[in-house]
Amino acid sequence: MPERKPIAISLGDPAGIGPEIVARALADRPNVSLLVFGDEGVLARAAKAAGVPTPATGRIRAVTSLRSDEVTPGQPNDASGRAQLAYLTAATDAALAGDVSALVTAPISKAWIGRAGFEFPGHTEYLASRAGVREFAMMLAGPTLRVTVATTHIPLRDVPRLLTADGIASTIWLTAEALARRFGIAAPRIAVAGLNPHAGEAGRFGDEEERVVKPAIEKARARIGASGFPATISGPLVPDSVFRQAAHGEFDAVVALYHDQGLIPLKLLHFDDGVNLTLGLPFVRTSPDHGTAYDIAGSGRARAQSFLAAFDLATCI
Repeated sequence: MPERKPIAISLGDPAGIGPEIVARALADRPNVSLLVFGDEGVLARAAKAAGVPTPATGRIRAVTSLRSDEVTPGQPNDASGRAQLAYLTAATDAALAGDVSALVTAPISKAWIGRAGFEFPGHTEYLASRAGVREFAMMLAGPTLRVTVATTHIPLRDVPRLLTADGIASTIWLTAEALARRFGIAAPRIAVAGLNPHAGEAGRFGDEEERVVKPAIEKARARIGASGFPATISGPLVPDSVFRQAAHGEFDAVVALYHDQGLIPLKLLHFDDGVNLTLGLPFVRTSPDHGTAYDIAGSGRARAQSFLAAFDLATCI
């Protein structure tokens, strides 16, 4: 067997908890081949705050050399905004070139990276654009619940207008493919949540289930059937019950129709060990399911469980 290429880590916002959780992860996985696209000084200072060994220089691809007076933990600025974009760009270049086996991204600040010229809602859309893929989706995975969302970072008022049968069908397809190809589930069972209370109650509380969701499920069933692998698609199901059903083992994943519908139950169960997995890319990309946490950055209190879960998932799928 050829030796596996290293896993790339983009350091995220150097003013957030990214450097600390990356330093902890490196200490906890000393024998795993990895390459951090970041900053040696930032990582060394974060390791000191966390009370773990300073990462070896051979595990770091230096993209910036920020002085301690340029970026302070918990105090983002334009320098930290430019740095996090530089780390992500370099790590993505390596993934697209095939120089690494997977990409794990530490948290960015959407506000501050936006000031550096980042024009995307988040990592997912940026990576899809860089990879040139049109079909992609965000899956959140924990030990007992997996959720894929049909829409991501959009205002709640826009969700009904932006939901389409083709878009939901694509999300279902990507979920089925990931369960079969990445998670090794031979016959995936996927639930699709309704949009409205009681999944519309036969049109009494909304017609999106009949008008959009059911046609999407039929489109997805046809595509999956033509692909040659078995999968069961159920729905649209009552949103206030379907996540409990999945967590108790009735389904392998739930397709939620908007961001908070899916992420609230996922984070309730898996706040510390939930993983963000981008579906549809030509390479594996995972990330922890949390943000920059400026309020505790530099304090040594950041927990690395979610990042380690993301890192470990990237090593095995």
